[in-house]
Amino acid sequence: MLALKIAVAKEHSPYECRVALTPEGVKKCITLGYNVFVEKNAGERAGFDDDAYKASGAIVEEDLSKLFGDANITLRIQPPSAQEIAYLPPHSSLIGLLKPHMKNDELNALAREKVTSFALEMIPRITRAQSMDVLSSQSNLAGYRAVIEGAHALNRTFPMMMTPAGTIAPMRVLILGAGVAGLQAIATAKRLGAIVSAFDVRSAAKEQVESLGATFIAIEAEESGDGSGGYAKEMGDAYQKAQKLKLTDVLKTQDLVITTAQIPMKKAPILIDEDMVSVMKSGSMIIDLASETGGNCTLTKHGETVTHGGTQIYAPLNIMSAIAYDASQLFSRNNVHFITNLIKEGQIQFDDEIVKATCLTHEGAIIHPLFSEKRKGD
Repeated sequence: MLALKIAVAKEHSPYECRVALTPEGVKKCITLGYNVFVEKNAGERAGFDDDAYKASGAIVEEDLSKLFGDANITLRIQPPSAQEIAYLPPHSSLIGLLKPHMKNDELNALAREKVTSFALEMIPRITRAQSMDVLSSQSNLAGYRAVIEGAHALNRTFPMMMTPAGTIAPMRVLILGAGVAGLQAIATAKRLGAIVSAFDVRSAAKEQVESLGATFIAIEAEESGDGSGGYAKEMGDAYQKAQKLKLTDVLKTQDLVITTAQIPMKKAPILIDEDMVSVMKSGSMIIDLASETGGNCTLTKHGETVTHGGTQIYAPLNIMSAIAYDASQLFSRNNVHFITNLIKEGQIQFDDEIVKATCLTHEGAIIHPLFSEKRKGD
């Protein structure tokens, strides 16, 4: 049986510096029996040059028709454009962060071109899928980087400092959302010496927050925010009113607030409104990591820094690109594990739980139950 071909696409967005497969990942895929072709300069912005790919056994290709023409699998990070979809061979597979809830036209185009597509953000949060969980690996780095961004932007130090000239008080940092990104942000801010507190609607988050040395902000309410798959759920009006009162009081003392709360395939929940920003200290900052899906703050503008009173609200376009080398390493490893599970003896394992959860299109149709209605009337 001929070896299957993997094509690694270059990300052409100016805001995406990561690459879907690193030279390390190339070596692993070749060991698994694949031929790997990499678009010229695909890893350049992440710190992996073409020579590193060649040394790993990949073939570097500039001609896109040759790169994708007979590829069995194409790997990328961001959703492809209409032009990029046109290069994909019918009946080949596309793997990436395809954002099906936001990219209706692209989803329909993939179906029309008879491309079998897999959205990595749809990987279920089960034990067997942990090694493939791109959202977790990337969110972990996003939480770390958000604290570093805050440390750079704010005009004060994180730890308490005792000097002959007097004592400098430690910075106060609030993390809203104690998922993967939030927990890493807590750990990083603690390492830098800040006084850290955190809030999450999920009752299970309290123990995790406190285990990292942060103070958990509890809301007096009967409703639980624990949703399916370990995610948070949308809360009722009574809870949201109590939440606003509590968080408004806490925000008055904070220097840096990092918001990370998201609900899969839905608009991010609003945790901070304009009135709440107004009570914050002059010189404080909010970093909103949920800005791509609307943001956790009503003043958030994706990709911009907004100033309200004396508070900055910063919404990075793609914070993982600021640490593209390590982010690509983790993304690549997730991809290798996903491919290993996806294909056995040259065949896609459509009966596998993880494959079912991530497959969007196949044989000319949108087959994922969450998105199959999108094709009607197209």
